[in-house]
Amino acid sequence: MPRISRQKSQSGIYHIILRGINRREIFHEDKDYRRFLEILAKYTKESETKVHGWCLMNNHVHLLIGEGKEEISATMKRIGVSFAWYYNRKYESTGHLFQDRFKSENVEDDKYLLTVIRYIHQNPLKAGIAKRVGDWKWSSCNGYYGSKTHPLGLLDSNLILGMFSADNKELARSRFKEFNEDINNDKCIDYESKLRLTDEEAKQKIIMHIDEIGLEQVKNLPKSERDEILQTVKGIDGITQRQAARILDISPNVIFKA
Repeated sequence: MPRISRQKSQSGIYHIILRGINRREIFHEDKDYRRFLEILAKYTKESETKVHGWCLMNNHVHLLIGEGKEEISATMKRIGVSFAWYYNRKYESTGHLFQDRFKSENVEDDKYLLTVIRYIHQNPLKAGIAKRVGDWKWSSCNGYYGSKTHPLGLLDSNLILGMFSADNKELARSRFKEFNEDINNDKCIDYESKLRLTDEEAKQKIIMHIDEIGLEQVKNLPKSERDEILQTVKGIDGITQRQAARILDISPNVIFKA
């Protein structure tokens, strides 16, 4: 069946999601995150594409970008091919790294533009791997708050900050931060397509829920305490019982009965 052509955005702005194939992790260490951002900066600069925001998760990427002098699909192809080459060479891997072609949605008005940037920045928070929006260092969030981002010059925050104050940058940042951290029910392109977390994402989420207790200690706790923790883990969105069993080194049957 032939692919359906992408509908061109009238504003030129797109929310893009790039996923690892089969939910595979595409970033294993800080160098991988940094390399992706450097590749993003290289090809968006060459194509005069504006990058209004990003969030790099373990197995997928969110981008908010404005089309430059070439079609967005061409720019994204350059980025994807370049990072896949880096990844396969570094990890001695072969085959596809990314899932099919990237997903995208058009951002046609200011209201939805603000919805998307907040959704992108709150992705780690809602995934349970950060307690505060600004804690995740692989997003553009802190760049909007006034901190330097890597690489320098990648983030174009002027369009969005200008909506909060046209002539006072500090006021704009303050107002944006309040908006960006507001509790909400924002829904964007991948809301309905959420699948389970990767083991690393699940591990971090479990750690946040069991406080001071180490993962390796859970299986040795008295049954009542262990079952209470397992019930908490079972209630965490995006984590399967088999996944929890692997992470906690506990029989799936024990988790099922808790």
